[in-house]
Formats: sequence, structure tokens, C-alpha cells
Amino acid sequence: MPYDQAESDARAATLVSGGLHADPDFFFRHVNVSVHAGVAQLSGFVWSTGALYRAEAIAREAPGVTGVVDQMQLERDGARNGDG
Repeated sequence: MPYDQAESDARAATLVSGGLHADPDFFFRHVNVSVHAGVAQLSGFVWSTGALYRAEAIAREAPGVTGVVDQMQLERDGARNGDG
């Protein structure tokens, strides 16, 4: 991958992460972001379908992002932290 693309991807990942963490309506601390050749990959956990859609929208709006791959999982019982 050319250096310029790697630099652009790193900048885009930082912007997506910043946008997720700044969102006033949803908690995105468990979402991981990586960008490769302009395509943002979102993985990790969210607690509502609204959060899924919002995370995708934030990623799509970030400069340098040309596509989004959603690999997030919907955690329906986040309050229990998986200790069932």
C-alpha cells in the first residue's frame, strides 16, 4: 500500500473513532475501527440497532472513507457485562 494511502487510512480511522466517541446519544467505547484503502471496518459491540446505524453513518461521513464494512455485534444484555 502506498504511504499516502496508509497515512490517509490512519487519519480516517482517527476521525471515525473521534466521531464515535464524541456522539452524545450512544456509547461507542466497545467499537473498534480500522480503515484499509478507504474502507472503514467497524467491529465490537453496541447495545441497540439505532447505535448500529449511527456508527455506520458516522463512519460514512468521515473524510477519506469510501465504504463501510459493519462487523459489529448487537449486545442485548450489555448491563450484565456477559456474566450471565
